[in-house]
Amino acid sequence: MERSTEVILAPDAPAQVAEPWMFCKSSLFRKLRQHLTNTRVRPTMAAPSSSGLEVLLNTLQNAGDTESMLNILNVLDELLSAGTDRRINYMISKGGSEALLTALVSSARCYTPNYTILLPLLHLLAKVGHRDRQIGLKAQKEDAALVVLSLLRQNTKNAQRAAACLWVLRVFCSSVTTAALLGRNRGLDVVFKLICPHTTKHLRTVKAAVDAFAAMLCSKANCRTAIAKGYIGDLLKLYEDWHNNDANLENIPIRRAIMHCLHHAANSSVGREALVAEGGMHILFQTTQACLTMKGLESLVDPAVQLMRKCYPKVPIPLTSDKSAYIFPLPGRPVDCWDADLESYDGGLEEDSDEDTENEELDNRDYEDDLETDVNKLQPRPEPDRPLEQLSQYVRFCPELHHEFQLNKRVFQDLDSSSEVDESADEDSSLEGNFSQKIPRGRRSKASKGESLLPSSPDSPISLELNPGSEEDNHLQTRDFHKHYLNCSRNIQEGHCSMVDRLLEKYGSVIPNHDPRLYNATAANTKSIVGYSILAFPDFWGHLPPQGKEPMAKRPPNAQRKKVLEDIQRLLCPEKIINKVVFDMEDPSPQCSYETYPSSLRFFSKFESGNLQKAIHVRSHEYDLILNADVNCSAHYQWFYFEVSGMVAGVPYRFNIINCEKGNSQYNYGMQPVLYSVREALEGKPHWVRTGSEICYYRNHFCPRRGQSSSFYTLTFTVTFRHDDDVCYLAYHYPYTYTTLQTHLKMLEKSVDPSKVFFRQQNLCDTLAGNSCSLVTITACPSSKAWKHLHQLRNRPCVVLTARVHPGESNSSWVMKGTLEFLCSSDPVAESLREAYIFKIIPMLNPDGVINGNNRCSLNGEDLNRQWLKPDLNFSPTIYHTKGFLYYLNSIGRTPLVFCDYHGHSRKKNVFLYGCSMKETLWQSGSPINTASLKEDPGYRTIAKTLDRIAPAFSFNNCNYLVEKSRASTARVVVWREIGILRSYTMESTYNGCNQGIYKGLQIGTHEMEEMGMKFSQSLLTLRKNSLLYNSRLIHHASALLDLNNQVVDHKSNNCYEDDEPPCTEEIEYSSFSDPFGANDLDMEVNGNIHSAEEEDEGDADICENVRLQTDRKSHLLPHILPQDALETLTIKDGQCNGINVGNSYYC
Repeated sequence: MERSTEVILAPDAPAQVAEPWMFCKSSLFRKLRQHLTNTRVRPTMAAPSSSGLEVLLNTLQNAGDTESMLNILNVLDELLSAGTDRRINYMISKGGSEALLTALVSSARCYTPNYTILLPLLHLLAKVGHRDRQIGLKAQKEDAALVVLSLLRQNTKNAQRAAACLWVLRVFCSSVTTAALLGRNRGLDVVFKLICPHTTKHLRTVKAAVDAFAAMLCSKANCRTAIAKGYIGDLLKLYEDWHNNDANLENIPIRRAIMHCLHHAANSSVGREALVAEGGMHILFQTTQACLTMKGLESLVDPAVQLMRKCYPKVPIPLTSDKSAYIFPLPGRPVDCWDADLESYDGGLEEDSDEDTENEELDNRDYEDDLETDVNKLQPRPEPDRPLEQLSQYVRFCPELHHEFQLNKRVFQDLDSSSEVDESADEDSSLEGNFSQKIPRGRRSKASKGESLLPSSPDSPISLELNPGSEEDNHLQTRDFHKHYLNCSRNIQEGHCSMVDRLLEKYGSVIPNHDPRLYNATAANTKSIVGYSILAFPDFWGHLPPQGKEPMAKRPPNAQRKKVLEDIQRLLCPEKIINKVVFDMEDPSPQCSYETYPSSLRFFSKFESGNLQKAIHVRSHEYDLILNADVNCSAHYQWFYFEVSGMVAGVPYRFNIINCEKGNSQYNYGMQPVLYSVREALEGKPHWVRTGSEICYYRNHFCPRRGQSSSFYTLTFTVTFRHDDDVCYLAYHYPYTYTTLQTHLKMLEKSVDPSKVFFRQQNLCDTLAGNSCSLVTITACPSSKAWKHLHQLRNRPCVVLTARVHPGESNSSWVMKGTLEFLCSSDPVAESLREAYIFKIIPMLNPDGVINGNNRCSLNGEDLNRQWLKPDLNFSPTIYHTKGFLYYLNSIGRTPLVFCDYHGHSRKKNVFLYGCSMKETLWQSGSPINTASLKEDPGYRTIAKTLDRIAPAFSFNNCNYLVEKSRASTARVVVWREIGILRSYTMESTYNGCNQGIYKGLQIGTHEMEEMGMKFSQSLLTLRKNSLLYNSRLIHHASALLDLNNQVVDHKSNNCYEDDEPPCTEEIEYSSFSDPFGANDLDMEVNGNIHSAEEEDEGDADICENVRLQTDRKSHLLPHILPQDALETLTIKDGQCNGINVGNSYYC
């Protein structure tokens, strides 16, 4: 009875599937065994259960004659070549690499090395080693690295043997320590001698030498040695030589290999410096320009551009300091202390949005480690973080619950709504903290709580005086708009009609819920750090959504490459660069005046929410723009909003914002900045419109002044203006200022019917700069003084909505605008919502940040949405009192039914919710806790499901209900845990657009954002549908909400799985460049070397074909050595057997 042992090549291979690599029950191993017996070398069995592969490996290490080893090597190559990489990986797991290394060392250390064995051993070791991540360390352990280097030294004049040795050295260098070992033994010199100028001979060996040299440069020590010996300059000359002599494009792989070698050298700072010093930028630029004129050379162009980007010398951003131009002295904290903190700032980039790092490219393990698994921290605990007696100060923010509630024409007799906001400022002294004293001035800017946006009185209109001239000058001549029309003066000369009145008389007020006169009066009470005295026209005049849809911008092919090459020309041709500062927020000296450079564009940003610190004229129609950091910070660059004028119509102007921080942006995926034209607004088209072409976002060569450990990103876009001498405004997203909000709230209060709608605006607290943080209450007035109507009012659940904690997320304000306007409307659904809920709305949690053009922080230099765990009364008053108010509602048994914080998301499309679920978090984290014993109301998903049905911009598949440790101090998580609100959300709105539903492929505008605010309000109706009083109007308007029909809408996102953006079509980063050759490429080169005779070169030209053929993985190891009967034995018959068994005499 013969006993067979099964060979399992891959543990997870399905036994029932017959793959092409399966062998039949042939006499393959019978003949091999017979051959080994005849040569008196018997297989060594490690154990009775050893697999056939282990038998072969053990036999290989103990075989003493040439023919036996050749047969075993050929069998191994057949086994590995016929299948997938799973076979090779299985062989590696069974000690295959060690067996090959041992056999190699034994054969090479013979007195006379037998290359009949060594050559196939080297070939097979190259194939296997390329897939073994530990091959370098294993080679060191077996002392094989220096053995192969010795073989290379002995065979530098034998192309075939040298190539085999070079491939093995290349795979050994996957270990840095092995590469360093080879370098210490002069391996660099041996390998570099084989890299010759352009030739038609031994091409395969030349390429193998370049690849091996590149692999050795992964060691910094080797890189320094190569620089010291001048090899970097030699490589550049070699690349230029091969480029100039490759007229027929036959040597592209060698040119790519040299490029790859240079990339490895540029991975160290000394390598980059050497490459620049040797004229590498010029050589690479010239050769790349030549490659662009020929087809089929993309494989050379992109690596060359990446290499030039990597080697472009880093330069500090052209500012005097990394600090913000605005510094606000904080109470009880000296300015010098704050400056020290700024100096120690590490420059780490903030996450995009509160939830934005959820979709950054982190591996799953890191993400799961961030999930909270402590049940004690996941379970809600509604105990307040402050004494209960302190909560009584918030009773006044529930006037609708006042025990002396009296109904009349103005709703309340005991409260004067017309003066509520002003009076509450005095009454709220206990809520403000100690901010009443005069704050000292800052070091770099005038900072005072008392300074207002306009130095004029509230009733003073803007001085928009006209110079005498033609009628055209009176309303359409925008050339001098900034100089004459927007200058504010405290007193207007008698007899002059203000420009505001003239414009309104001619065009009328066309913006709903906006009044320019009221905006002007409201702006007088807005307090900024520097005391802005000029209004931005779009905020003053107002905005209407464009009538048409705005599709996402299509990115031209290689747009980024074009821009990068233009950037590189600055370094190579400095004489063509203008490099003149045309605007500097901190330097109003004459050198920045426009009279000095009349052909330059004019820039301005010293207005509410404006952000542009510096503008530099680079080339005739190109400008570098530098953003200002957040107040009291040296970081957070994203938001921009500035005025530009003095343009020529039809000329493309390139704008480069050169100090962006984030690693990617929706600007790479179809998003455009927004533009507002004053000329078109005066002609009756007051629109913010998406604009810009050739938009790219990529890493640049600028770095912070504090050091070169990090670098910035460039947002570049081209704008072609439609009118000469227009005044235009450009912004990251649709601006929405604090003054706009205050004006809007006043307009809303005037628009509602006080007998039906209870609308009350109160001052929750004062901010650090002395601005009011408004709290708005909206609900339905009781229909009578009857007890049951008053009782119904006082038992309505609360809904708390907040927005704009991050100043740069202006989209959240537009969504909030839609919510406010809908809740105040006469829509039947809005009426039902007012009757069902009491809405407590804080539309702007960070007024100071919005006013002063911040992107993320308040004046304390901190992210307010990271202060919710322990908010500081003095430094984060709006968060402190918002949390206190929520505690108060909880303490009187009126815990809000819903809390939602509106945000913006700059890296994802669509609108979506982030919520909190204890069970989902534990499931996702793989926690061993039995969640079946945990009780959790699944109602937290209801709103998202409703929005997925009714809101075109909403995507249910983007929603997430996981609780992360890194989000423990955000509003969403703290309100869920400490206040005990099940439905605690962050609602994220894209800056870009949608990739699903009826808005797919379109950029989102103010209309769509306001619609989203309305839809969110409507979704709340589903939580109370069982207690609604149905009527025909409500049923007609809210059938989808109330599930009264089952009609399938076309904007459902249930089948949309495009949650994250695909990789950008062009590399944003330049620090990494992967090996262009994979395992299959190496297999193809090794197989080509097998066919070549030692002195023949017929096969060399094959490696330089431009179009690679699919690798033929069939073994070509020893066809000219094995006898005919052995070849017959090794024939593969596809699909005839489900496995390979080795017995005493055969495989089956």
